Amino acid sequence: MPILFIFQQGGGNIFVAILPWILIFGVFYFLLIVPQRKRQRALQQTIEELKAGDKVVTNGGIVGTITAVRDTTFLIRSGEKSILEISRAAISGLAAEDEEKK
Repeated sequence: MPILFIFQQGGGNIFVAILPWILIFGVFYFLLIVPQRKRQRALQQTIEELKAGDKVVTNGGIVGTITAVRDTTFLIRSGEKSILEISRAAISGLAAEDEEKK
């Protein structure tokens, strides 16, 4: 009986107590999750469109030029003689064009 007594008297209070948590989740969702999803989709589209000659940056910070495109990997030239085979998932984006001018 004590449980029924709590719900009968405080039904509106439970909603008032949960409302701030719902608002906090909503703010986090629209400020953090939605923009991150957009960036991830844009990165996936960029990775799919990469071709030989594009300058890329890996998650590890390696900057190189793609020399060959394979199904699941890329061959990139980093430096004058080093050629690395990296996974598509290791690409963090295109190298900035400002770096090419330096």
